[in-house]
Amino acid sequence: MNFEPRPEIQQKLNTLPTNPGVYLMKDERAEIIYVGKAINLRNRVRSYFHSPHSQEPKVWRLVERIRDIDFIVTETELEALVLECNLIKKYKPHFNVRLKDDKRYPYIKVTWQEPFPKVYVTRRMENDGARYFGPFTAVWAVHETLDTLRKIFPYLTCDRDITGKDKRACLYYDIGLCIAPCIGAATRDDYRAMIDRLCNFLQGKSEQVTAAIREKLDQAAAQLEYERAARYRDQLQALARITEHQKVASLVPIDQDVIAFARDDGDACVQVFFVRSGKLLGREYFVLEGTEGENEEQVLASFVKQFYDEAAFVPPEIILPGQIDEAQIIESWLKNQRGHTVALNVPREGQSQELMQMATENARVTLNGLKAQWLADETKQMSAVAELQEVLKLQNPPLRMECYDISNTQGTNSVGAMVVFERGAAKKNDYRKFKIKTVDGANDFASLQEILRRRFKRLVDTREEEYAEEQRSAGASERESVGDAQMRTRGDTIHSPTSNLHLPTLPGKDDSWKMMPDLVIIDGGKGQLSAAQEVLNEIGIEGVNLISLAK
Repeated sequence: MNFEPRPEIQQKLNTLPTNPGVYLMKDERAEIIYVGKAINLRNRVRSYFHSPHSQEPKVWRLVERIRDIDFIVTETELEALVLECNLIKKYKPHFNVRLKDDKRYPYIKVTWQEPFPKVYVTRRMENDGARYFGPFTAVWAVHETLDTLRKIFPYLTCDRDITGKDKRACLYYDIGLCIAPCIGAATRDDYRAMIDRLCNFLQGKSEQVTAAIREKLDQAAAQLEYERAARYRDQLQALARITEHQKVASLVPIDQDVIAFARDDGDACVQVFFVRSGKLLGREYFVLEGTEGENEEQVLASFVKQFYDEAAFVPPEIILPGQIDEAQIIESWLKNQRGHTVALNVPREGQSQELMQMATENARVTLNGLKAQWLADETKQMSAVAELQEVLKLQNPPLRMECYDISNTQGTNSVGAMVVFERGAAKKNDYRKFKIKTVDGANDFASLQEILRRRFKRLVDTREEEYAEEQRSAGASERESVGDAQMRTRGDTIHSPTSNLHLPTLPGKDDSWKMMPDLVIIDGGKGQLSAAQEVLNEIGIEGVNLISLAK
């Protein structure tokens, strides 16, 4: 592989400064495909064009696609790190390690800046005086948590202007899901104290919350306010049910995050354990993409930067499975984020090591479960179809794809194969094998043309027969346009995409032959592609997307 930079790239390399900063690599379409930071921009960017023997395969693929390089100079490496995080989040470059499905993750938001704070789920964290908890990965789990917490801390969900002078409360007050400050049943201070306990609970301070509620129960009982005491009793019982599964992670009431990850075939899953006040409060997993060719240190560093750039809370200690090169600068950045010192540590023994082992095993199990789910997940399949449509710049998604290949045994017994995918999933009932009949010897071009000619001739014949049957049944002479992909038959044009076809199926006919593919994929190079296009032109097939894949 030639790593010699193009003249226009070499000119950029010659003018790169030695300052800290961020560099942006672009492809032929001027799209940003990689963002990186450097203490010395000139040395770092030039290193990509060293001998290929010293580079990872991922770097080879990156360098092959570079057509332009931009850079932004910063005062310090810390500024470069912050800018790098923001640019990766904005552009999602293909060659960067990044959070998969990087939509905004859900948070629990408590509008503490308001006199009567509300509690709800949001996907955007703002500097507005509110308290945020998260991020979480499963929005349904967040809503489920809030449903449970509302029974303990019956916070407001209405849009009333709270004056304490309303004549009637809403139904939620009657069923115990609101303490009705709107009618003066609870004061502003009472309501805010309850919301503060909710926030403390979300921070993992369950023992403090339990003690506070127990004290209120005792006071209510001493004052013979048995109805209020019963309400506090129910809250304590609900809290006990929530906290009974919280594992004691440390005898010391510390706050820490434990981060572990598992990798398999280019997929990576990160598991984060949240330890608050010495208890394992919860866990979340995150899937990464773009990890191929990256070592563990690079993957860890990339995740830590992206995750804590969005995190509502940064603990004083983060436990990692191994050291990372950027540890010192990341600690400085996290200190700025949190306002206090943050340490990145690797456990050697004790409870932290046990937690790391447990987190690693959970990451492995989660990744295996996700991979099994992905294979059967139609949503993922359609996401892949949409991604393919975007990459190939197709007008419509390739809902039906047909792939063709030729093989032979030492130049004899040539056969062709057609493999079909519909909506991103293999449709094995439509797979076909063709025995080559008209070609002698190993001639892949002629053999490919034969199987394509046979396949699309069957399409034409089936469509003509069914179209004629439709015309006879309808007694109509006027032909109707029903789509985009076209087929010329006997001087006329029939429009017939897969998704819009409503022709009748004749008895005894194989229904699969009449399906017009949205995309035809040929195993081969430009020669095979030209041979395939020649057949489609010959038969009169128009509007079908055609590509070839060269090894």
